[in-house]
Amino acid sequence: MKYGYYPGCSLEKNAYSYHQSAMAATKPFGVEFVEIDDWNCCGATEYIALNLTAAYSLVARNLAIAAKQDNNGQVVAPCSACFLNLSKAAQYLNDSPALNEKINTALAAGGLHYDPGHLQVRHLLDIVVNDIGYDAIAEKVKKPLKGLRIAPYYGCLIVRPAFQGVFDDAEYPTTLDKLMKTLGATVVDFPMKAHCCGGHMTQISQSTGLELIRQLLQNAADNQADAIVTLCPMCQLNLDAYQNDVNKFFKTNYQIPILYFTQMMGLAFDIPAADLGIGKEFIDARPALAKIGVEVPEPETPKKKPAKEALPMPRMQEEKQP
Repeated sequence: MKYGYYPGCSLEKNAYSYHQSAMAATKPFGVEFVEIDDWNCCGATEYIALNLTAAYSLVARNLAIAAKQDNNGQVVAPCSACFLNLSKAAQYLNDSPALNEKINTALAAGGLHYDPGHLQVRHLLDIVVNDIGYDAIAEKVKKPLKGLRIAPYYGCLIVRPAFQGVFDDAEYPTTLDKLMKTLGATVVDFPMKAHCCGGHMTQISQSTGLELIRQLLQNAADNQADAIVTLCPMCQLNLDAYQNDVNKFFKTNYQIPILYFTQMMGLAFDIPAADLGIGKEFIDARPALAKIGVEVPEPETPKKKPAKEALPMPRMQEEKQP
């Protein structure tokens, strides 16, 4: 199985553990990922609202490069925001000849051209459950996650809108649930599994952003989840990095680790936690994973950046007292 691979910005930085665990968890199945040459940012979610032509030109550049590579006409995007943007661009360029012409005019400046319809954009979860398959995954399980209560969190981007075919239900998806059960975990009821984590709302309205995160954490806590498992770097970042901020703001005491589904696959395949990037979370995963006998490295202490000398600032002369 060979696929084009679009890591996106997140998987090279704050979500590197997602990339690391994705490579480790899919390796036993002979999956080959061909990274897109010289890829660029997908524009995240905001840029499309600012300049449609520039935004789709930015995304289409990745599609044009990928279309020239040996990847069986398929590109995998593990990041849900990247998946959505690549899917939207591919769909809209296919549906609108006028937009396609305009975008290809922009691409021509870089010596590129994209013919819509020749590339399928897919999410990593889709590849795992539909191409690898639950049965093949079950055969690789060496250390079942028995006793671990998991809340499967899809977020709002992966299954809607339904571009290029739907691999799960938009309102109440179940593929991740079934995958966790295949790994031996107990899947708890999680009605908010497809609700939004708030995205960048914490940077716009802190109280609103933290409330959206609190609702998800409370829903998981109400159902006695040991951990929340997700497939989106933004969701993982919000629920993990801002969990202590939620506790301070709302006087709560959540301590729910937020992990990637690929990390859970790796643990079930008996891959060491350190090789899956586990131990780099803000919320300590050791208490939860101790239930299944997993040894997790000590959480990394954030290193303080060396203080930089500030630029010299003009100083007002002190007024002399008369």
